[in-house]
Amino acid sequence: MSYQFFDRDLSWLSFNERVLLEANRQSLPLLERINFLSIYSSNLDEFYRVRVPVMGALHKVISKENAVEAVLHGDELQQAREQILKQQELYGNMLRNDILPKLKQKGIHIIYDEPLPQPIIQPLTDQFLSQVMAFLQPVTIKQGSSFFPENNKLYFLVQLEDEDRKEQLVALNIPSDELPRFYSVNDQEQRYIVFIDDVIRHNLDKVFPQKVTGCWSFKITRDAELELEDEYTGDLAEELEKQLRKRDLGLATRFLYSPGMPLRVLHAFAGVLGLGETSLVVGGHYHNLRDLASLPINDASLKVDKWPALRYTELHETRSVLDDIGTHDHLLHTPYQSYDTILRFFNEAAIRPDVQEIYVSLYRVASDSKIVNALISAAHNGKSVNVLVELKARFDEANNIKWAKKLKASGAKLIYSVTALKVHAKIALVKLRKADRTLYRGLLATGNFNENTSRFYTDHILLTGNHALLREMELLFIFLAKKQKPAKAQVMPFKHLLVAQFNLQERFMEMIDTEIANHKAGKPASVIIKMNNLEEEKLISKLYEASNAGVKVQLIVRSICRLVPGVAGQSENITVTRIVDRYLEHGRIFIFDNDGDPLVYMGSADWMNRNIYHRIEVCFPVVDERLKQEVIKMMDLQLKDNVQAVRLDTQLHNIPVNTTEPVVRSQLQIYQLLQQRTSTI
Repeated sequence: MSYQFFDRDLSWLSFNERVLLEANRQSLPLLERINFLSIYSSNLDEFYRVRVPVMGALHKVISKENAVEAVLHGDELQQAREQILKQQELYGNMLRNDILPKLKQKGIHIIYDEPLPQPIIQPLTDQFLSQVMAFLQPVTIKQGSSFFPENNKLYFLVQLEDEDRKEQLVALNIPSDELPRFYSVNDQEQRYIVFIDDVIRHNLDKVFPQKVTGCWSFKITRDAELELEDEYTGDLAEELEKQLRKRDLGLATRFLYSPGMPLRVLHAFAGVLGLGETSLVVGGHYHNLRDLASLPINDASLKVDKWPALRYTELHETRSVLDDIGTHDHLLHTPYQSYDTILRFFNEAAIRPDVQEIYVSLYRVASDSKIVNALISAAHNGKSVNVLVELKARFDEANNIKWAKKLKASGAKLIYSVTALKVHAKIALVKLRKADRTLYRGLLATGNFNENTSRFYTDHILLTGNHALLREMELLFIFLAKKQKPAKAQVMPFKHLLVAQFNLQERFMEMIDTEIANHKAGKPASVIIKMNNLEEEKLISKLYEASNAGVKVQLIVRSICRLVPGVAGQSENITVTRIVDRYLEHGRIFIFDNDGDPLVYMGSADWMNRNIYHRIEVCFPVVDERLKQEVIKMMDLQLKDNVQAVRLDTQLHNIPVNTTEPVVRSQLQIYQLLQQRTSTI
């Protein structure tokens, strides 16, 4: 049967639109709305760095092979451009006509594409002369110029005219990566916040002796892909460092410029830079508006009330975490609950004399990681520390290389994945020796071992002493240490864990098949899945098959979703929910009714091509009945969310949930649920 699928990139743009719509929510405090504008801008920059090069390359390949497909794919490129333009218009209108005027009413005037008020000119000029001017590096633009705009850095293109009325173009850096993007000046009861762009623009006469006849801001976004051979056999860390130095020199994917730049100037400048094939995009008066997150405003009334992370009190406070989880499983839910328990797990493993071996996979770690410092201490304390550091975690490569060097220097054994296969699993194993027995303790998580992102990513961490489960984890670490890609016929004894490249895809399909068979037999049957991204066609097709068989399928998909819901004969029994709130939804949860005895799995794996076919992922069962019911309750709250949730329709629109049911804001109610449980223990 032929099924329909959404385009991957148009679906992602639909998600970024959902982020933008959150910035338009009138009930949110102003700084929270600005924060969502910042997130939208950051997301869009990454889209141009990561996805636009892929879309362009795919279009070229298809054009050579299939004219009809080329037309269709070209239409997707055009749709993406139109969608982005529409979103940016909404962005500009929202910021200019709604948010900034409301801030001004509260005594905060952000100067946005307007002349500097007279009372603040002198103090800003003083700032320019004493602080900013030293960082300016003008470069004359002419044919053969060596000027090379760095990725996503800000510049002015300044047009000058000398006494003979001869024109000259000069590129001038805007040093927002070295200086604050915003300057704050008070004048009586009014507070002004000014972009560094405008501080420089107002003082151009102090930089150039010639007459300034034009000034336009611009930036170039460059392809972020690293070029690594599938079977690279040298020092991977060393090769990655070389590639990282080249990343910001990648091919330009977008030339973004402010309105009003004359076409003759635009094309002359693009020609000098060799940007003929680049997407020329007219933007707003300012670029890199992700910097809005750093506005120098610290007014609590303009922010949401904090939800303090809850102390996890279910572990015995006077006992060791490693001992306590040997008696029964625990499940931690961040950021609702404090990450301190996880830090305590690693700290105990580092210091306890009965701990002999530690195994852990690290994908994205904090820049000041307490976890890695604990591992370094463990190695110094004589323990066998085995760390799989994924050096190819996009945009975290440099940080991971830094920690890998420190771990290696401490005596830890480092394991790197093969070049073409990322290890995305979030797992840790500790082996203890008591008398003549070896005991296992472990962590299995849906998110990275990162105490910084744990403050705003919703994730789940299972702490367990389940010997059978952890023995399988040990076998996986042993396999990964061999640094080999798994053979197609590879057999590993994974009866509890679901591991991509081995049994993950097959087991998920089997569990869906069971729901189909149960429904046909008149038994209870349903599938509930939460993930970040849903792309892989075989698994989507299996969900379509379940829908056609009458199985109710409820999906919560934060971002990319290629499954088209609500289509007769394909997916009329499938709903897709998106939730955007104060925390980033990140956990992956899979619930299968299983004739009234639910199977509950969690893990690192989205259903994307890269996760299924090019990564090592681990999903794990939640077997403790109390913990299973806790997860099911949380998912039920999210499916009932009628405040922050939207439903995806057949046209990729984000449709608000209209209901007369009681108000359910799932993140708030999950927090309250855990808060109540904490206070009653």
